[in-house]
Amino acid sequence: MKIDQVSDSVYAVAGTNVNWALVTSDAGVTLIDAGYYGDTADLLKSLGEIGHDPADVAAVLITHAHLDHIGAIPTLVEKVGMPVYTGAAEVPHARREYLEQITPKEMLQQLTYSAGRRWVAQTMIAVRGRMDLKVPSAVSADDVDLPGRLTTIATPGHTTGHTAYFLESEGVLFSGDALVTGHPLSPCSGPQILPAFFNQDEARTRDSARLLENHPARTIVPGHGPSIQVNRESA
Repeated sequence: MKIDQVSDSVYAVAGTNVNWALVTSDAGVTLIDAGYYGDTADLLKSLGEIGHDPADVAAVLITHAHLDHIGAIPTLVEKVGMPVYTGAAEVPHARREYLEQITPKEMLQQLTYSAGRRWVAQTMIAVRGRMDLKVPSAVSADDVDLPGRLTTIATPGHTTGHTAYFLESEGVLFSGDALVTGHPLSPCSGPQILPAFFNQDEARTRDSARLLENHPARTIVPGHGPSIQVNRESA
């Protein structure tokens, strides 16, 4: 686990090949995404590292409901009972009324090269057999006064209801997997989309990435890869 403070109230945390973010405010802590199930202990530790505990979590915002972004939510809901929000179109996915996820066949195809084998091994350890995870308490973040003064941005493609979040007061964009800056299966670094087999709709994924690349954020905290500062004057 690695914690970086990227603005006055935002901490970006790197877990097992995936990130979550902690946004502090008078309302407490707003958690954006929640890592793998195997990241739960580190997620709870990350709260302590910034001087908070689970009881301070006012809400969880999910960019999308893949297993690497909802892992610690069952534990947090049991401990705290806080609300869990996501985009309206992602709510049924979070509740597992349907599933959009990399298939077992696509996972097996990654075993044909070394980086893929490492990623599959790390992923299986992080999932810890909890392929059944869901968030039955998820509700729509749209038109809700979210803790931390965050607003939603619909970014469909990676999943049907993928949603990014923006903290306007500090210029921080939480892009989830609509726009990332790295991944173990990507040979390059910097703003990019994930490999096509991760995305439900490739064309919409590219459209959403372009939307976020042109967003007036000063800092981007992605779902995978390091946070980046955006120099709009030279962009």
